[in-house]
Amino acid sequence: MRKHWLFAAFIVLLLSVGMTIMPAAAQEAQPPATSQGLSMFTTYPSQVVGLGEHVTFDLKLTTDKDAEIVTLETASLPDGWKATFRGGGKTIQSVYVRPEGDVSVSLRLELPEDVQAGTYDFKVIAQGEKDKAEIPLTVVVKEKLPPKLQFKVDLPTLRGTPSTTFRYSVVLRNDGDEDTTVNLIADTTANFLLHIKYAGKEITSLPIEAGSSKTLSVEAEPLGDIAAGEYPFMLKAQSDTAEASVTLTAQVTGRPDLKITTPEGVLSAQATAGKETPIKIVIRNDGSAPAQDIELSSSNPTGWKVTFEPDRIAEIAVGEEADVTATVLPAEKALAGDYVLTLRAKPADASTASADFRITVTTSTLWGLVGVVLIAIAVLVVGMAVSRFGRR
Repeated sequence: MRKHWLFAAFIVLLLSVGMTIMPAAAQEAQPPATSQGLSMFTTYPSQVVGLGEHVTFDLKLTTDKDAEIVTLETASLPDGWKATFRGGGKTIQSVYVRPEGDVSVSLRLELPEDVQAGTYDFKVIAQGEKDKAEIPLTVVVKEKLPPKLQFKVDLPTLRGTPSTTFRYSVVLRNDGDEDTTVNLIADTTANFLLHIKYAGKEITSLPIEAGSSKTLSVEAEPLGDIAAGEYPFMLKAQSDTAEASVTLTAQVTGRPDLKITTPEGVLSAQATAGKETPIKIVIRNDGSAPAQDIELSSSNPTGWKVTFEPDRIAEIAVGEEADVTATVLPAEKALAGDYVLTLRAKPADASTASADFRITVTTSTLWGLVGVVLIAIAVLVVGMAVSRFGRR
């Protein structure tokens, strides 16, 4: 009896050990489950559209198993919605999927005209002979805002001279939900030529996407020598359903424009070597702003001196003139002939005006008489010598 009991206990122990070892061995023998099979994905599974618009989802299918033919269909699609699968430019119902790479398929949804704003969920199912894949998609339908245009300018007013090209940086933004193309129109005076540029190129129209902005460069180029003052002009952006405008202003400060001449308008004079000769000159302001703090100077031939009375002028108003006396002193040993003397007038914060005068120099009459006397004496001495020694 004792032997039977020991034998039974041994059998139970053996069975317990075997049951423990067999599952572990079976687990070690099972290959790891790394295969994914058929899969389907899209980069944008949720899209927003406006009433009356259609939507397209770009799908990709792949497999890491055997190649197979996969049938495509939708599930839970709202009533009245039409779904069309397309691939390779054709309408399709199935696709051949291989493990070598992805297969691209597009799903086009046509929404009914009476669709209501809201969120709509549905699925796309890819069914193969062995595998199955599905992906949830969402379409959000809402009443889209029409294009809403707006200009933004940090510096709408610029200041410069009549020769300045006024450059404005203008931001045009579309705050609507729809893309649009705008025509750009400039309403300016005849005093300026306007250039509208984008990315360095001159344009007259511009596409602008919903929720985006474009930075424009607006250049106002003065035509001719315009008078000082403020010159406003309007920039407009117009589309079929929206319009925006902004006013830009060019402040022309004006500039002096000096001319140096004489009362007779003749830029020439005569002078005697070693003697001061006064020359009356006129300085006129033909510019569009007063000339301030005008300094007078000259470029002289070697050994010459020129002084001015006055040598500095406080102001010459627009269209006015000032009289100045320039005293010219040629060098004492200056040879007779024509010389060029340059007179200059330099106002503060403006360009220098200059004029070239032709100065004809003659020698002094006294030196001429001295020369004649010396020649006469020389002739007399020679004559006396000839008469005295000629008798011998």
